[in-house]
Amino acid sequence: VAKPQVAVAPVVISKLSANAPEFYPSGYNPNFAEPPFEDGCDGYLPLTEYVQDFLNHLTEQPGCFETEIEQFAETLNGWVTTDEALQELMELIYQQATSVPNFSYMGARLCNYLSHHLTINPQSGNFRQLLLQRCQTEYENRDHAAKGDEITRKQFHAFVLFLAELYLNLEIKGTKGQVTRAEVLQDGLGELLNALFSNPVDNNLICAVKLLKLTGSVLEDAWKEKGKNEMDEMIQRIENVVLDANCSRDVKQMLLKLVELRSSNWGRVHATSPYREATPENDPNYFMVRILLFTMPDYQEKYQELLEREDLFPDYEENGTDLSYFDDIDDEMDPEIEEAYEKFCLESEHKRKQ
Repeated sequence: VAKPQVAVAPVVISKLSANAPEFYPSGYNPNFAEPPFEDGCDGYLPLTEYVQDFLNHLTEQPGCFETEIEQFAETLNGWVTTDEALQELMELIYQQATSVPNFSYMGARLCNYLSHHLTINPQSGNFRQLLLQRCQTEYENRDHAAKGDEITRKQFHAFVLFLAELYLNLEIKGTKGQVTRAEVLQDGLGELLNALFSNPVDNNLICAVKLLKLTGSVLEDAWKEKGKNEMDEMIQRIENVVLDANCSRDVKQMLLKLVELRSSNWGRVHATSPYREATPENDPNYFMVRILLFTMPDYQEKYQELLEREDLFPDYEENGTDLSYFDDIDDEMDPEIEEAYEKFCLESEHKRKQ
């Protein structure tokens, strides 16, 4: 029996080459160096939309900063080719950092990266210079803003905390390659604290607490290097507020806790430093801290609980919510604590008269 014949298809040799140029769809332009054109539908530049979309994306997913920031900067270097585009870019980032909750830190990191990686350097000022000029405008209005209505103060507080993040994150490279912080921001934060303490309403004081918790250790180190004792003066301002201001009890407790934090060197632990028990001789805030701890034995635990609540400050500041965590604490002092408190008041009064 004859075997069936199997048809074999001829081998086709491909004409495709691995070395062929990349294919782009019709109308697609891979050259990002082209300046953006104006959209005829809504009048916005594609640059504006692109930057705002990236800022919103960064707000929702801050973890993508490290993986996407390089491509973002490269794209901007192709688009930001005029003074107007650079000014618009800076303003978009500034508005996002001072109006969107929790974006101040990410906004400061973004500003620092762009200040070192944007190639445009116009005569009107580079990115960092334009940013600092924008901050200067808000800074000059500090006294009026601290005395303003609730909305004005809220906007001012957002600016203050963004400036604090800039101070911590904005790196200035010297001619010899050394990296420093912007000294102008250091001086500015001191004046902003003065404005807040000069108008000791609750939300101003809460902003001051947040600012000092964020930058207190760095500011004090910088001031000490210059031989200044400005942090001691800030602590004295806090003592005056605790004694005299008509702020709420909860805010006074936050201020006292801040004094305690500073007494512990802002929580920094040095393994080589021998432990020294706090005494009236080696701790200028001894009596204030003792009053806090003795009169409220469970205060430290409850305060830590407050700090772990992410919505503590926003709720208190935006909605006026009164914190009631300490309502069950007895206001009465035992004779020993009352004596310590009176001694503290007398010493504080004596310091102010000197």
